[in-house]
Amino acid sequence: MLPPMTAGADDAHLIDLASRALGGSVLAETKFGAGVTLTKATPIGELYASPEKFVGKTVRVDGVVTAVCTEMGCWLAIGATGNPDQAVRFQADHDGKIVFPISMKGQKASAEGVFVKIGAGDSHAKEAAGEHAHSHPKAADFGSRYQFQVTGAVAAEKP
Repeated sequence: MLPPMTAGADDAHLIDLASRALGGSVLAETKFGAGVTLTKATPIGELYASPEKFVGKTVRVDGVVTAVCTEMGCWLAIGATGNPDQAVRFQADHDGKIVFPISMKGQKASAEGVFVKIGAGDSHAKEAAGEHAHSHPKAADFGSRYQFQVTGAVAAEKP
């Protein structure tokens, strides 16, 4: 796997051309925030099975982006490979430093952050949970109780 990079359209095009000339294919990756630093991903099924053992820990998750906040790009959901009904939400701060584009939906991605239990007074998390529930009704219960405070993500660009 190539190291994550932030590439413009011209850079991605040159990488693709060079790759094809050499008979291979390279998927460029787009980095959000700090990207990912952990080398081992935790299966989403493990988070669903024992969420309390992960609270407060920095965790990496790999999967497919199944939903993105359509208003501010402040959260994205990643679904488990083989079980998209198990999805976890990565919430960004509303400071604009990490903004997820809607076009990420359907892309393979890795994201990491601190796994947190949503407090009763956390209005932003409750609002995001409500939005997320529309796209993932089966993940609504889990998503109303737990989420990630995202530190970074890396998404494979669509070929």
